[in-house]
Amino acid sequence: MKNQAFEEACRAFLPEGQFLVDEPMKKHTTFQIGGPADYLVLPSSTEDVQRIVRAASAAELPYMVLGNGSNVLVSDRGIRGVVIKLDAPMAEIRVEGNKVTAMAGALLKDVSKAAAEHGLAGLEYACGIPGSAGGAVFMNAGAYAGETKQVAHSVRAVTKNGEIREFSQEELDLGYRHSAFQTNGAIICEVTFQCARGDQAEINGKIRDYTERRESKQPLEMPSAGSTFKRPKGYFAGTLIDQTGLKGLTVGGAQVSTKHAGFVVNKGDATAADVLHLIAEVQRRVQAAHGVLLHPEVRLIGDWDPALLASVQ
Repeated sequence: MKNQAFEEACRAFLPEGQFLVDEPMKKHTTFQIGGPADYLVLPSSTEDVQRIVRAASAAELPYMVLGNGSNVLVSDRGIRGVVIKLDAPMAEIRVEGNKVTAMAGALLKDVSKAAAEHGLAGLEYACGIPGSAGGAVFMNAGAYAGETKQVAHSVRAVTKNGEIREFSQEELDLGYRHSAFQTNGAIICEVTFQCARGDQAEINGKIRDYTERRESKQPLEMPSAGSTFKRPKGYFAGTLIDQTGLKGLTVGGAQVSTKHAGFVVNKGDATAADVLHLIAEVQRRVQAAHGVLLHPEVRLIGDWDPALLASVQ
């Protein structure tokens, strides 16, 4: 799905290396899985995002947004249209008073670190989440009893109509792994977090504790998308999977982690189809054993075979 007018419009303001054609998505996801995107663009500013959205709309090309590439599984067939990746060119972090403002591509661990360096509390939970500031709002990311909803103050975004606007805290509509941006079509470009003054030693102590717990329990040494399943009410997905005896269960190159059953990992040559078949099998066995249906937390994006998608509940 190529378009010369779109290419010319983007090359007019994007530097070499920030406009890529037929780019393998396995290079841009933490799962290290995924076929080629027709176009992958890396904007440097909110205004760049606005220009890209307007150019894609004029060319009638579909577009989607990607942050750090965690929490997603891209189809082996890739992604048709445009992937707007909010990455290093949009990673600036500013601290003013009790507020931390991060461009959407800033890594959460860097946002957490910046807050800690200024004696600001509230972002400790984010120190080990493998995502970006924009992704944190999009999914209302959380860990260790903390979540983005508790600190998100406002968002600067580009709407689906190509306009730049501010979204207040109330308009974010943050809930469990949910935000307004999952349905309103706006692209998060900048996030402001409202923190509180805290004791720096205590803040750093929490970050060390959370980091040690994460490193000791999660399979960070292997490619994954983070937690594979949402937490079912009254249960923990990883515990149910472990109790069903599924640690180490393998389909092709995809495996239920032997370290933490809540993670599906890429042993090195996994395809997206492998992962999807494994997710479906875990769902089937856990439901049979416990009567609980697990729902994927990982987002399935790209050009999927409908029959393959239908295998996952």
